[in-house]
Amino acid sequence: MSSEMGLIYVCVLLLCWSGVTNANRLPNLDENLYSVCEDVPVGNVAFTILATDPDGDPLTYSITGGLYASSFRVEPSNGIVYVAKPLDLEALDQPAMFLKVTIADPFEPTEFEITVVINDANDNRPIFEEGSYEKNVPENAAVGTTLFRVVATDSDTGSAGMVTYNIDESVPSSGLSVFSINSLGNVILGEKLNYTSLSTFYRIKINASDNGGGCGATETYQSSSVIAFITVLDVPDLDPQFIGIPYIAAVEENSPIGQPVLTANAVDPDSGINDKIIYSATTEGLFRIDMEGVITVNSEIDREKIGSTVELTVKATETNLNIQGVHASATAQVRINILDVNDNSPAFYKCGIECVPASSFSGEVKEHSLGAIFINMTVKDADANAETILSLDGLYKDVFSVSPDLAFSDSIVQLVVRNSEELDFEKIQQMTLQVIAVDKGNDIFRSIADVTIDILDTNDHSPTFTNDTYYAKVPEHSEDGTIVATITAQDPDSMDQGKITYRLLPESIRQYFDVETTTGKVFVKNGALLDREARALYSVTLQAQDSDGKPGSTVLDITLTDINDNVPVPNRQTYQEFVPEGGNLTVKIQATDGDEPGTPNSQLVFTIEPGLFSANFTIDPDTGVLTNNGPLDREDIDPSQNGKIELKVKISDMGVPRLSTSVQVIINVQDINDNKPVFGKSSYSFSVKEGEKGLFVGSVYAEDHDQTPEFNRISFSIINGAFGSFTVRSSPEAPGYIGSISVDQDIELDYESPRKSFSLEVEAADFAQEKANVIVEVQVLDVNDERPAFQPIPPVSVEENSRETGPIGKFSGVDKDGNHSLIYKQLSVECRCAGEYTPCDWFEVETSGSVIINPGAKIDYESCDQAIVKADVIDQYTEKGESMSEIPGEMVINILDMNDNTPEFVYSNSVFVLVSESASRGTSVGGVSAIDRDSGANGQIDFQVSKVQFQDQNDKITDMRMQFTAITTQQKDLYVGIIQATEELDTTLKGKYLVSVVAKDTGGLTNTTVLDIFVIDISYKILLRFNAPLSQVQEETSDIIRALTTATQAAVTVVQTRSDVPETVKATDITVMEVYLVYGNGTALESRTVERILSEPDNFILLSKYGLIYVGTVDPVETKVNPVLYVLFGIVGGLIIVTAVLATSFACTRRNYRRKLKAANAMKSASVMSENQKGGPVVPGTNLYTMEGANPVLNLNIDPSIALHLEEDSDVDKVSLNSLDNSDDSTVCEKDTKPIMKIQEEDEDKDGPPKYIEPLGAALAQRDQKISSKNPLLGDTNPIFDTTDL
Repeated sequence: MSSEMGLIYVCVLLLCWSGVTNANRLPNLDENLYSVCEDVPVGNVAFTILATDPDGDPLTYSITGGLYASSFRVEPSNGIVYVAKPLDLEALDQPAMFLKVTIADPFEPTEFEITVVINDANDNRPIFEEGSYEKNVPENAAVGTTLFRVVATDSDTGSAGMVTYNIDESVPSSGLSVFSINSLGNVILGEKLNYTSLSTFYRIKINASDNGGGCGATETYQSSSVIAFITVLDVPDLDPQFIGIPYIAAVEENSPIGQPVLTANAVDPDSGINDKIIYSATTEGLFRIDMEGVITVNSEIDREKIGSTVELTVKATETNLNIQGVHASATAQVRINILDVNDNSPAFYKCGIECVPASSFSGEVKEHSLGAIFINMTVKDADANAETILSLDGLYKDVFSVSPDLAFSDSIVQLVVRNSEELDFEKIQQMTLQVIAVDKGNDIFRSIADVTIDILDTNDHSPTFTNDTYYAKVPEHSEDGTIVATITAQDPDSMDQGKITYRLLPESIRQYFDVETTTGKVFVKNGALLDREARALYSVTLQAQDSDGKPGSTVLDITLTDINDNVPVPNRQTYQEFVPEGGNLTVKIQATDGDEPGTPNSQLVFTIEPGLFSANFTIDPDTGVLTNNGPLDREDIDPSQNGKIELKVKISDMGVPRLSTSVQVIINVQDINDNKPVFGKSSYSFSVKEGEKGLFVGSVYAEDHDQTPEFNRISFSIINGAFGSFTVRSSPEAPGYIGSISVDQDIELDYESPRKSFSLEVEAADFAQEKANVIVEVQVLDVNDERPAFQPIPPVSVEENSRETGPIGKFSGVDKDGNHSLIYKQLSVECRCAGEYTPCDWFEVETSGSVIINPGAKIDYESCDQAIVKADVIDQYTEKGESMSEIPGEMVINILDMNDNTPEFVYSNSVFVLVSESASRGTSVGGVSAIDRDSGANGQIDFQVSKVQFQDQNDKITDMRMQFTAITTQQKDLYVGIIQATEELDTTLKGKYLVSVVAKDTGGLTNTTVLDIFVIDISYKILLRFNAPLSQVQEETSDIIRALTTATQAAVTVVQTRSDVPETVKATDITVMEVYLVYGNGTALESRTVERILSEPDNFILLSKYGLIYVGTVDPVETKVNPVLYVLFGIVGGLIIVTAVLATSFACTRRNYRRKLKAANAMKSASVMSENQKGGPVVPGTNLYTMEGANPVLNLNIDPSIALHLEEDSDVDKVSLNSLDNSDDSTVCEKDTKPIMKIQEEDEDKDGPPKYIEPLGAALAQRDQKISSKNPLLGDTNPIFDTTDL
């Protein structure tokens, strides 16, 4: 019977299980290939597992396997995968990770395999194979030589792994041009090196950069650098160089052989080699050089033979071969100055082509002369810088002196006359004396020479005349060659006999007279120039010169006698006299005669030569006084003569032959004003156009019969009728004057004025104010000369968007001219946009003045609210002046706003998050902003909520009742709609509210937007338990919120703070704070995440001071289930209970034994916390220790060995475990009524540690694991658990 019942139970069980499983469909994985960038930080989203459930059941996600499963963690509720460990593509064997994920609906899990491709993020720098590079390079390395190669590798892929090289720095900086690097990393010599003149060492910094890359839109670049040391090696490529050059030395003549003179020194410029130098001389004789460069005397030295300077070529040669395979060498010139020794006597020489020694010399000198006497004597001393003292001796040594008295090595010697009076040829003809030369340095060395001086005779007398002055006469204009006088001179010198010559002085006299040079005869040279009237006496000097040019002179006075050779000369060439008409003339004609006064040759007679007016005048023949015979009338004279009468007066002398001349006498009869002006007409009539300044009107003519301008010049003036509008200008017009009448330059006649004609009275007056008048009539003619003008233009209004085709306004102009034709021209159209006027094309002006709307333009009030149209009015018939208006016309067009713009929502990137539990009526949950480009009432906006929907986590949208309302506010031109809740919200909903908000203006135009309000449901509520009174926690609420924000970087919403003291807990003053932690993007933190964050040492210490002892979740909300499922679950549960009861009997003993073992181990583990206990024994399973670190079941993820610094040994091992044994038995076998406290046991032979829900089990399991910071203990939250429940 029992076996049959068991069979029935099994069948029923299988039937139920089959029904349940057949009714459920498994989830589907929508995508199995994902990618993530390797540089995604730990904790950031990597990707989202995409899966769906055909039954619409909620899914949970977990990563259950794969080599890299630990690199990611998944959010169970939504499949968002986060990076758990740093990703590194370069550390992978392949660029993909294969993960096993389990996706479970409420009934059954399903395992899938997904592939995660890791994208390269350019997170590696190029790495050089060596830490630094060193290279020695010879200085003669060829340009272009590759010196060495650097290699850098980059673990990244693609362009991020491609490396380019560059030399960034160099010490010295010249290395940047000396070295270069190519794309292969080859360092190449770019310029020649030089060990001597350039740097011998270079330190260059080589940079290796990748070509950039990355997963995102922004590329990143990586680079690194390495230092290369390049040493330049010296090579023997330079010739030796002598130092201390030029080499100049000195040595005395007669110096001993072997005496050192100079040391030559040469160095090898190749300082890195510094080869040894040997020395030699190209020519040796007087001197030699040893291998060390010392120059010494090699033979006897006589300066007077070899000279004062010896040039020696010294050669320096390197001992080793250079890079050309030869011994490098260099030469230097050495100059050795031979110093003189005084070992020679002075000597006398005669010098011509050559100098020969001599002891006898001769010279000559003129008597009584001074100066030097050349005797061809040279004194020499072969010693250098020798000084010789010269002196004279003998009978005549006082007559002469020697020059110089101190001679040097080679000097010319002369005698100088000291006493010339002793040199008299008549007394002595020759003198002899001696010249003595003594060496100043040593008077033993001396020489003597004889000198003979011959005295020469000189011409020392001058010619003389018998008389000091001679007199002679000759007629003027005598014939050339006429002898005036013969005068001779005498000279006592025999050498001058017959050799005296004559000449006349000064030289200017020789143009009139001259003298024969040898006879002394004075004669007329040019008789034509001899004019007594010009010059009657000539005083000349007659000079005689002997053969030596010594002069003697006398004076000769020559007097010219007169002949009648001058015609009378009037005092003036022309006599010009002025006499007023009707007056008398008296003028005296004067003349002179150049012939001798008091003779007939100079006596004068005056007569009038016959002419037109000769009968009207008489002249006195002796005195030359000219007078008129009767009155003179200017008007009787031909006007062309300008009042001028011309006479000729003849003047004659009484000589033989008689000579005469004539003089012109001009008599100007001066005009007097005895006539007045006369007009050519009795009246004049003219016409003139209006509007032109200075326009010529006409001219009048008048004459004055007086002949001179001062009396016949006429000036015209308008004395009446002009009214300041006309001017008259006089100008000559033979034989009279004209008066040109013009409009005043500053006046424009205006036909439109009342005065259209003028009667001018014009006056003609001469300078004596003799006057005549005439009437001139002037008619003003009409001319189109007035500028048009605009009449006032009232403002015009136009509605925006208007399509009016007719005129919206009209310009109106006026013109004063009778004949005119007006048209209109558009100047500009400007619109006021944003407060500033800018050109626009909304309106046009027609030639008729009508303003119309541009058909192609759209008038928009929101763009511009006013326009100003400017135009000109133009008179087409204008003859004079401007044809357009002086001031442009302006028409103001006001744009009227129309309600033509719908409200526009202003985009905002704000995320609205709603904690459902904290929402109540009037709670603001979001907001929208909008503007309306219309103005005034048309731009006013009102917000309304038109529809509320809810979108759950499966994207299912459900219509909701109107749980929200909109409150409209205004901020300047921006309208803000504040969305508020109208009732308490369902805290179990998961997803977001879709709130449709309508913005409506007063004209009925609307716009709608949907506002997403993310819901934080009650499942995200975090329970924080504090070991502190309620009042204290409330006082410290702001500090606790600040600490939580600092730890989680999330916004903290506190929904309730209450005192919570369960009956089973004997401790007092426990306060519970219910909070939500939400990021700015709407993501709420789950309990496990908060536990992990608050378990970090820094955060734990920050919050522990406020008494935080617990982090957990609220009780889960029961979900309504179909009653049929309850029936099925009940049947299955019953079967499981029956099976469990049957198995309990034989399992209790074994389980009791294992429990006791774990309890003992747990007690030992708990002993490590004794150091921080407040007091009492440490016994697991009691509720005595709920302080921080005292209870192993406290579900904060804290490693006691790290956070509390606990030690493993404790005295708690001595405590009895009897009570623990009893507690274990009752807990496991009798009181296991709460499913949340079940131990999830697994087979001990399975891999990995067992998973424990019950915290005590996790504490006991620590005995089998090594406690470290890398294995934090994780505990599930249980808001109602305490150790008494064990």
